Amino acid sequence: MLSINWKKTAVVVLDIAITVYLVLALTAFNRPDAPVTVCSEVKIDIEQDGSEGFLNADEVKKFLETNKLYPLAKPLENINPRLIEETLRQSPFVETAECYKTQGGTIRITLKPKTPILRVKALNGDDYYIDNHGKQMSNTRYPNNLIVATGYISRQYSKRVLTPIGNMLMADKFWQSQIEQINVLADGSMEIVPRVGEHIIYLGRPTGIEQKLKRLEKFYRYGLSRAGWNKYSYISLEFDNQIICKKK
Repeated sequence: MLSINWKKTAVVVLDIAITVYLVLALTAFNRPDAPVTVCSEVKIDIEQDGSEGFLNADEVKKFLETNKLYPLAKPLENINPRLIEETLRQSPFVETAECYKTQGGTIRITLKPKTPILRVKALNGDDYYIDNHGKQMSNTRYPNNLIVATGYISRQYSKRVLTPIGNMLMADKFWQSQIEQINVLADGSMEIVPRVGEHIIYLGRPTGIEQKLKRLEKFYRYGLSRAGWNKYSYISLEFDNQIICKKK
């Protein structure tokens, strides 16, 4: 008569049951009941740092659509986040770009815009912005309350001379709000037009600008504030340790 080892059989059956359970559990984990196979949403986040108006979500969407890379409703397996990043970085207004997929089928795009510091409107017809690295940004239809540089400005001059001056002014809230225009004369010297007062400020050659503006700030605080903002028509800071003023 055949003898059955029930204890051994029970152990074998239990092992089989555990194995089946683990296989089903892993399959369920890797293949959810309602798998997401297409991009259901695109979220575009832009780190605004004073350059509002140069870059927004609609412009990013149009840029990706033009390059046939806007991911909405596309199969997730066909979406290449690295290619989207590389393409966005080619925009003249994008500093950095990050793109990734989520398990819920959302594509997230995070952008840092370039920081425009000056708008250049040169006598030779050039009209563009320069960023904090001295790179030129094409003109845009969006308004932006930046200092405008006019006059005899070559593209080399804007990068070599205007960029460090623009960065210095943008880092100082007083001058950022006080200066409206920088005008470059034919000999390369420079004058500025303030937002307050009816005078022109002559800086001379574009050297020692920070020291010249420090002298001007003291003159503003302790001189013009008492004498009146409209008393002079011309203020020269060309020479060290002196300020020459011409009355109206």
